[in-house]
Amino acid sequence: MATAAVDRVKEAEIDPIDVTRAELYTEDRWQEPFRQLRKQAPIQWVPESKYGAFWSVSTHKQILQIEALPKLFSSSWEYGGITLAAEADTILPDEIRTPMFIAMDPPDHTAQRRTVAPSFGPSEVAAMKEECRQRTGEVLDSLPISETFDWVRKVSIELTTGQLAKIFDYPWDDREDLTLWSDFGGDITMFREPGGLAMRNEKMNEMGAAFAALWQERLANPGNDLISVMIKSDAMNHMSEEEFIGNLILLIVGGNDTTRNSMSGYAFGLSQFPEEQAKLEANPEWIPNAVQEIIRWQTPLAHMRRMVMEDTDMFGPAMKKGDRVALWYISANRDEEVFDDPDAIRVDRDNARRHLAFGYGIHRCVGARVAEMQLITLFEEMAKRRLRVNVVGDPERVPACFVHGFKKLPVELSRY
Repeated sequence: MATAAVDRVKEAEIDPIDVTRAELYTEDRWQEPFRQLRKQAPIQWVPESKYGAFWSVSTHKQILQIEALPKLFSSSWEYGGITLAAEADTILPDEIRTPMFIAMDPPDHTAQRRTVAPSFGPSEVAAMKEECRQRTGEVLDSLPISETFDWVRKVSIELTTGQLAKIFDYPWDDREDLTLWSDFGGDITMFREPGGLAMRNEKMNEMGAAFAALWQERLANPGNDLISVMIKSDAMNHMSEEEFIGNLILLIVGGNDTTRNSMSGYAFGLSQFPEEQAKLEANPEWIPNAVQEIIRWQTPLAHMRRMVMEDTDMFGPAMKKGDRVALWYISANRDEEVFDDPDAIRVDRDNARRHLAFGYGIHRCVGARVAEMQLITLFEEMAKRRLRVNVVGDPERVPACFVHGFKKLPVELSRY
């Protein structure tokens, strides 16, 4: 961290800004608080919030530096995991902590990630492309023109849930189960609501039972799906029930919520920047770059959490062992020192790929290529049909500081 930046941290004299407040996201007014933090307090101690005390880290450079130090800043589920939902050294009533490889430190993280990663390699993702293209085309061809419908339900959820069902070889007629479980698995607000944890645990146990049955089925008849890959792995075939459920939550939430909300961000975002929409329509060769820009602009997961393992002042303020650290990807992706005019969508932005929406370092999203492939396919199939999304009403947003997305988005389609 540069000396000037350290001095800025030490000299900052602004009151703590609690950016976990749900209304900032439901009302889409999180931009200004983070802008203030980046300028005046890029690392700030927040002593009180709905989720307890934490360090708030809001700039691109500092998040990269912290992500590069996994021994000093732990992701382990044993210390509460990857969100601010659980406090540092406490277990909430009825809380079931779920080990998953994104919430593990090496060497356990390394072994389990190595098992899953080949299923999302370049050749594997390329093999998914044609089926994804066919399914995306069928969904788009089923949509009405010049009639209002909910883009989230009809497009974003349908496409991402379908892809998950294919990856797991999950029963196609029951694929909506995956959406339901994803919604519960990614809802950290339930940790603080009366009866919320019990309901969440019920749904997670329901998910675990369904996948346990599939596990037994694949033991007898293994295939090329992700469950069969896990069964064949020495690192994952002896998982406890808690680890099994935890990794399912990770793969389902990671594969559903993030892509789903990027697809919704595409529909909403380009409608806010019609000149950029027209530019992309005239230059479909920019689609791969536009996908990165939409992911940056939307940032479907707002934060990840880490635990300080040893006292350190290497970033300026004195962080103590046991302190929690929130890495605000949503803010880093709007950092003025990295992205020019960051609140705007620019489909030809030359450094869009520098976004941190997939994380960085050892915990970078293992399924990033699948998400990119799905989004590129959607953009391409929309362009092939010369379809344009027109937002015709206010969106309903997810009331949370973890999953950053849309619950409903009323739109109409038109031709260009």
